[in-house]
Amino acid sequence: MAGRLSRSADFERVFRKGRSQGNRHLVVYAFPRGAPADEPRLGVSVSRKVGGAVQRNKVKRLLREAFRARAEHLPAGHDFVIVARPEARELAEREGLAGVERALDELLEGVGP
Repeated sequence: MAGRLSRSADFERVFRKGRSQGNRHLVVYAFPRGAPADEPRLGVSVSRKVGGAVQRNKVKRLLREAFRARAEHLPAGHDFVIVARPEARELAEREGLAGVERALDELLEGVGP
């Protein structure tokens, strides 16, 4: 699996210096961290506006799974942060992984290097 962002300083750097692309369901931030040999890393942010713990965890799980399937096609040495908007819960419940993958694909095309 692609690495994960865990430190708040890493999230802050991606938010402040990275490029972003958004749609109704998600916002994706991308930042080249300057280590081209490293695999892409992912951070996920899902606020309480998305729902309770069960719904938030489901959205996070689907986002990680969708990102993992695309990691080999993403630029190496980049950090990505995916922010789920409240509509992401409805998408996850209605269309499951396929819907989340489609929303993510739409954004990853526009946020690349």
